[in-house]
Amino acid sequence: MLKRENRLTKNNDFDAVFKKGKSCYSKILFIKSLPNSLKENRFGILVGTKISKKAVIRNKIKRQIRAAIESELFLLNKGNDCVIVVFPLILANKFDEIETALKFCFKKLRLYKKTQFTCLIKY
Repeated sequence: MLKRENRLTKNNDFDAVFKKGKSCYSKILFIKSLPNSLKENRFGILVGTKISKKAVIRNKIKRQIRAAIESELFLLNKGNDCVIVVFPLILANKFDEIETALKFCFKKLRLYKKTQFTCLIKY
């Protein structure tokens, strides 16, 4: 489960991200991202009733997305607000495909830290 400081909770924060943020679409989800002035990343997940009328299914999707975010959290740059909106096609996908779509959007929005791999090869 995401820590309290890693969650978007206020409507004003969601509105700001939707108005000014950069977006990325995949077949099963869509992410809007906006830099913030904090030292932590914050995430909001929106799963509407169009996805499923059953709260159990909507909550399962939220849990899967949170788990995928937690696995990538240490690789992301600090100081971003992200809102993740889910499309109905997500019901036909497994966790691996959800995680891949999330990674794709994070990469496209340039949210990953730049890592430098240096190798010294002697011939």
